[in-house]
Amino acid sequence: MAYQNIDGVRVWGKPDEGAVAQAKMCAKTGNVVQSLLMADHHKGYSQPIGGVVVYDGQISPSGVGYDIGCGNKAVRTNLYVRDIRQGLGKIMDEIARNISFGIGRVNNDRVDHELFDDPDWDVYRAFGQQEHDKLKALARNQLGTVGSGNHYVDLFEEPETGRLWIGNHFGSRGFGHKTASGFMNLAAGRRFADKAPGESMDQPPLLLDLNSEVGDMYYRAMKLAGRYAYAGRDYVIREVLSILGAEADFEVHNHHNYAWKETHNGKEVVVVRKGATPSAPGQLGFIGGSMGDISVIVRGKDTEENMDAYYSTVHGAGRIMSRTQAAGKMNWKTRTRSGGQITPKQMMDAVREFGVELRGAGTDESPFVYRKLQEVLDAHSDTLEVLNVLKPIGVCMAGADEFDPYKD
Repeated sequence: MAYQNIDGVRVWGKPDEGAVAQAKMCAKTGNVVQSLLMADHHKGYSQPIGGVVVYDGQISPSGVGYDIGCGNKAVRTNLYVRDIRQGLGKIMDEIARNISFGIGRVNNDRVDHELFDDPDWDVYRAFGQQEHDKLKALARNQLGTVGSGNHYVDLFEEPETGRLWIGNHFGSRGFGHKTASGFMNLAAGRRFADKAPGESMDQPPLLLDLNSEVGDMYYRAMKLAGRYAYAGRDYVIREVLSILGAEADFEVHNHHNYAWKETHNGKEVVVVRKGATPSAPGQLGFIGGSMGDISVIVRGKDTEENMDAYYSTVHGAGRIMSRTQAAGKMNWKTRTRSGGQITPKQMMDAVREFGVELRGAGTDESPFVYRKLQEVLDAHSDTLEVLNVLKPIGVCMAGADEFDPYKD
């Protein structure tokens, strides 16, 4: 087997001390069946990024995290890169202009969607009509916006065929964040709408019994936020297809911050994946690298090791440098940074060398802050196969100095 067993935690790839300590703490808290770390793991809030915790009858709002339903969507278009190569700069300008990136942004075009008629919105009425109405209005306004941090819209070339692909990465926006904060409040004995004190990196996971009233409410709210994230990613892909004048003939779409009811070893369990992609035998996944690295479409293998991984795999290359290490400390009054290890010139030189047309992004998202994707894929070679290798040619993200409260 390619994984190590470290004090009961199954660890793929090179162990990160902080993340392993968190995974051990998760393993000791609640009705845990198994704690695991995928090869892109690094320290997160309460549950590590790239961490998977399998529970018997419990669910963890802090494990799923603030960005409920964060995930990836990729589509293959009917175009070839040669069709758009000369106009790539203008296309990226159009993407940056037409799609909203950044914290707190709203969509200029009102997007109506059937999920706003979903009965699970009633969960929020239990906390007050005003709370329900405010959250629903926020969700309506932000549907189809991308956010900041490591969230992106990319154009890719499949070198083997020359085909043009589109990919995106983001989640449930402010609606998911407020949902997560509210249920973390409830799990900690506060009221839903209270001001949360904020999580400590090393606090134990907050847990809810799935068969309790509040556990069932969280599960319903989480699924609603997940459907909202899917709808947002679908909308953005449609917008980019429209800008390109293209159609999609193949798609891959997954969450990687979510909790799933699944059957493993003949028993129903709750699998909380934070920065980890579901990868059952035959299941497709889209895994993004950095803006200076490949991304891939993968398929889960039917192997004993994949079963041992609770059919989970990486969600990206994995950070090796924190945002502050890379970009420096931000003074929000003067909007200046100091002490960063990566300069804008270093980043732009690397991106240019890789052949990427970049819009937005700061040095905290530069290629230097991530592992090489191939390294983490190699660690999971017995659990997945790579179907398509994609090289980024256009990357669009929020601006360099956007405040990012989503924490992962």
